[in-house]
Amino acid sequence: MGFVLAFGVVSMLADVVYEGARAITGPYLATLGATAVMVGFITGIGEAVALVLRLGTGPLADRTRRYWPLTIAGYALTIVAVPLLALANSLWQAAALVITERFGKAVRTPARDTMLSHAGSEMGRGKAFAIHEALDQSGALVGPLLVGLAVGVSGYQLGFGILAIPGALALASVLLVRRAVPAPEHYDHHAARAHPRGADGQKTRAPLPARFWWYSAFTAASMFGFSTFGVISYHLEVQKVLPSALIPVSYAVSMGAAALAALGSGLLYDRVGLRGLLIVLPLTAAVPFLSFAIEPGLVWAGAVVWGAALGFHESTLRAAVADLVPAARRGTGYGIFTAIYGLAWLAGSTIIGALYAESRMGLIIFTVATQVLALAVFIPLARSAGTQTQRK
Repeated sequence: MGFVLAFGVVSMLADVVYEGARAITGPYLATLGATAVMVGFITGIGEAVALVLRLGTGPLADRTRRYWPLTIAGYALTIVAVPLLALANSLWQAAALVITERFGKAVRTPARDTMLSHAGSEMGRGKAFAIHEALDQSGALVGPLLVGLAVGVSGYQLGFGILAIPGALALASVLLVRRAVPAPEHYDHHAARAHPRGADGQKTRAPLPARFWWYSAFTAASMFGFSTFGVISYHLEVQKVLPSALIPVSYAVSMGAAALAALGSGLLYDRVGLRGLLIVLPLTAAVPFLSFAIEPGLVWAGAVVWGAALGFHESTLRAAVADLVPAARRGTGYGIFTAIYGLAWLAGSTIIGALYAESRMGLIIFTVATQVLALAVFIPLARSAGTQTQRK
C-alpha cells in the first residue's frame, strides 16, 4: 500500500507536466499551422509511440528485470521534452517534442506497471491501479489549471515553460521512492514463485492465453473510436467554442472525472471482473455528441464523459492484463496489449480528425459503430470467463 501511494505521488507530479502540456497541444499546433487531420495524426502517432514501442520495452523489462532504470529514464525523457516545447518555432519541431514526450512514457510504463502489479497483489490489483490512477489524475487536474493560468497571463510559451518546476520535483521524487523500495516484486509472493531469480527464461517464452488476445481486441475496437483530446481541443479553438485560456480548464475537468472513474471502475473490477468494463462503451459513444458540439454546456458535459472513459481505459484496463497473463510474462503482456491499443488509437484518431473536417454526422456514426464492434468482440471473452468460473 505504501509503495502504491508513493508512486501515485510520483505520477501525480509527472502528470502535472505532461497532462498540462497535452491540454494545450491541439491549440498550440493550430497556431503553428496544423490542420485538424494533422493534429489528429500528430497526437495519434504520439499515443501510438507511447503504446506500440512497449512491444520492445515490455519484454526488455521481463528479460532484464531492471524496472527502476527503465522507469527513471522514461520519466527523465518526458520531463525534459515538455518544457522545450516553449522554444519550438515550427510545427515539426513541436511535433518531434510531442512524440519524444510520449516515447518517455513507452520506456517507463511497462516496468512501472509491473512493479505496481506486484505491489498490489495482496490489496487487489483493481484497487491498487485505481488508487494509483486517482493520484495520477489529480496531477492531471492541477497541470491544465496551472497551464491555463500561464496561457491567460502570457501565452503558450509560459504555459510550457512553467512545467519545468513540477518536472524537477517528479524526478527527485522517483529517485527517493527508488531508494526506499528497490525491489517491489518482493511484495508479490506468487510472482516470486513463478519467476525466481536465476530462472532459465523458459517461462518468459510461454504463449499468452487466448483470453488475453480477445481482451486486447475488445480494447482496440473501443479505442478505435476514442478521440484524442488534441482533436477535441482543436475543435474548441478553431470554432471558438471556449476562450483559449479555458480549453486547459476543460481538460482539467476531464482529469477530475477520470480520477473518480478510475476509483469506481477499479473497485467494480475487483467485484465483478471483466463485465464491469462494458461501461466504457456507452461513455465513448457519447463523446462526439458532446465534445464536438458548439454549445459550451454540451462541451463541458463532454469533458466529464471523455474523462470518465479515459479513467476506465487507463486504470482498470491495465489492471485486467495482470490477471490475464502469467506473472513471468507480465511486462511482455503489457507491451503487446498497449501496442495493440496504441495502433488502434492512432488509426482511429486520424480517421476522427479527417471526419471532423468533413462531416460531424460521419464522426458520430463511426464512433458508435466502433463501440458496437467492441461489444461483439466482448461476447467470446465473457463466455470464456464464464467457462473458467464453472471449472473453478
